[in-house]
Amino acid sequence: MTGLRAPAVAQPVGLGTGLLRLSRPQQWHKALMLFAAPAAAGALEAPQVVLRAAIAAVGFTLLAVAIYAFNDIRDAPDDRRHPRKRLRPVAAGVVTPSTAVIFGVIAALWGLAITASLGPATLALGAAYLVAQLLYVLGLKHVAVIDLILVALGFVLRAAAGGVATGLPVSHWFLLVSLFGALFLVTGKRKAERTTASRPVLASYPAEWLDQVMTVALLGAAISYGLWAFQYLGQDVYRELLAISFLPFLTGLLRYALLVSTGSGDRPEHQIFQDRVLLAAGFTWAALVGVGLYLA
Repeated sequence: MTGLRAPAVAQPVGLGTGLLRLSRPQQWHKALMLFAAPAAAGALEAPQVVLRAAIAAVGFTLLAVAIYAFNDIRDAPDDRRHPRKRLRPVAAGVVTPSTAVIFGVIAALWGLAITASLGPATLALGAAYLVAQLLYVLGLKHVAVIDLILVALGFVLRAAAGGVATGLPVSHWFLLVSLFGALFLVTGKRKAERTTASRPVLASYPAEWLDQVMTVALLGAAISYGLWAFQYLGQDVYRELLAISFLPFLTGLLRYALLVSTGSGDRPEHQIFQDRVLLAAGFTWAALVGVGLYLA
C-alpha cells in the first residue's frame, strides 16, 4: 500500500508551495471566459471595459480556488489511490484539511467581495457560480448528467458575468456557444476518463451515450456560432471574416472529437495546446475574429 502514497515525504514541499498547487494555477486560464463577452462585442479597445473584466476575472478565479480547496479535501481519500491525483497537496499531506478549509473560505470571501464591487448583478452571478460548484463538489459530481450540466454551467456563468460586469449586452447565441462548447469539452473529457475509471460516475455512462451527447453538443456549438457569426454578413468587408471564422471553429471542434475518439481528451487544457492542428485552427480563428471585430 505504501506505493500508493504520494512521494511528498521523500521530496518535502513547503506550505506556501502546497497552497499554490492547491489553487491550481494551470486552471486559471478559464477566467479568460470573463473577457469573451467584451471581446465578442468588439469592446476590448476601451480601457474601462478591460479593467472591469480583469477585476471580474480575479474574483471568479478566487471563487474557483475556493472550490478546488473544498474539492481536494473531500476527494483526498480517493485521490491517494490515483496515480496522478495522489500528488495533490491535501492527498499528499502537504496541506492539512483544516488549513485547506480556512484557505478556501478566505478565497471565497475575497472572490465574493471583488464581484460585489462590480455591482449586485455580478455578485449574484458569482454567488450562483460558487453555490453550483459547491453542490457539485458535495455530491452532485456523482450524479450522471447533472455533473456534466454543472461543469458546463460554470463556463456559461463566467461568460455571462463578463458581460454583466462590463455593462455590455450578451448575445443569446454567444451564451449558447459557451454552453454547448463547454458541454462538448466536458463530455469528451468524461469519455477519455473511462479508460482510467478515475470517477465513480463514469460507470453510469455508456460510451455510445457519451458519443451521442458529444454529437449533440458539437452540432449545438457549431450552429450557435454560425448564427452569431453570419449575422454580420453584408455589414462591412472585415465583418465578412467572422463568417469565414466558422471554418477554423468547426475544424477545432472536429479535431478535438477525433482526439477523444482515439483515446485522448482526458485533460483538454493540455491537449488543446499540444496538438498542432488544434493550435493552427485556434490561431486562425482568433486572427479572423480579431480582424473582423476590431478593424471593421
